[in-house]
Amino acid sequence: MFNKQLDPEDFYYSEEGYIVFTEKYHLKRGHCCKRGCKHCPYGYNKKNG
Repeated sequence: MFNKQLDPEDFYYSEEGYIVFTEKYHLKRGHCCKRGCKHCPYGYNKKNG
């Protein structure tokens, strides 16, 4: 990850209180982390690799 302050459109909080990164955040980051993120714009599927 990069050291940058998050913009409001970069994330939201789940009902459980976890931070969920949006597609916009992932695109700003510029690469896939291959962790199976909920809003991955790179098409990575943790089950299929």
